[in-house]
Amino acid sequence: MTETKRKILVVDDEVSIVRTLRFNLERNGYEVRTAGDGRTAISLAATECPDLVVLDIMLPLLDGIEACKQIRRSSDVPIIMLTAKDQEIDKVLALELGADDYVTKPFSLHEFMARVKARLRRKNGQAQQREQVLEFGEVRLDPERGQLTVRGDEVALAPKEFKLLQLLMENEGRIVTRQTLLDKVWGYDFEGEQQTINVHVRWLREKIERDPNQPERIVTVRGRGYVFKA
Repeated sequence: MTETKRKILVVDDEVSIVRTLRFNLERNGYEVRTAGDGRTAISLAATECPDLVVLDIMLPLLDGIEACKQIRRSSDVPIIMLTAKDQEIDKVLALELGADDYVTKPFSLHEFMARVKARLRRKNGQAQQREQVLEFGEVRLDPERGQLTVRGDEVALAPKEFKLLQLLMENEGRIVTRQTLLDKVWGYDFEGEQQTINVHVRWLREKIERDPNQPERIVTVRGRGYVFKA
């Protein structure tokens, strides 16, 4: 019985990059679809149901940030963003809107293929069992419904904020290191991107703390990480 090939959607308006990625992905046994703009990417993501999307930030018609946002509204397909070195703000925004990882141009094909394989393995290994509701005082997180309630009011969270808060609450009372947060929430190991955690923790504190400047729930443990206190 022949195994079904994993399908990858590559979105970039640079023809040379698309050709290179397509050649290497197909050589490694993947089925590849391509698009050169954000609008086509959204359409193909819906009709082709790829197992992974590789999405450039700088795209015509609709940029990669907006395309990522729209794809994420209806699909949990893993998304790897392609970014330029000077797009630091866009990297954080892309992750906040639901991208799972990013690769900075210019990149090595070895690194790119490693990221692709890691994302597909992570998707395969995701558990399907129902996740338990987490509740500590006035903070209630329901992973199954994707719902956060704080002091009786429902609070909207972006995908990465939700994952971050869930990991902290699951380890209530225990220190979760910054590297663990990167590995578990963003799924990459890159020391230079630790500031991403600072941004997301600040956003979370603004949503769940009575006084974000004097946090009582998400507490910083200097030099180590963070701890969620009940």
